[in-house]
Amino acid sequence: MTDSIQPAAQPNQIDPEFFVCSNTYLDIANQQARQQGLRRVSGAILYAAARYNVHAYLGFETDVKGTSADFIDYMTGLYRNMLEEHLAGIAQERGIELASASVAPTAKADEATASEPMPPV
Repeated sequence: MTDSIQPAAQPNQIDPEFFVCSNTYLDIANQQARQQGLRRVSGAILYAAARYNVHAYLGFETDVKGTSADFIDYMTGLYRNMLEEHLAGIAQERGIELASASVAPTAKADEATASEPMPPV
């Protein structure tokens, strides 16, 4: 399903198809991890995500020269926020106690994710 024909999600609610897509990538990563190991697959996912997000950004942005620094700041803040949320949630699910500072959101991460919606990547 392309971005242009996706049904509108409720305000402040992520479209369930987003999670279907995400879970598909996680299934593939888990299959690859059995052969390649967690660290290699983790690195490959980061590399692929960076490459694809730049590809998408260059596909929709008309002022690359004027917005590329903002794009990098936004995406790194967004990723940091996602890491913090998942670290806290998965650690809690597994009964792992974290140091409080390890999951404290930064002002920059909050600013990057609170002020605008996720770009259509």
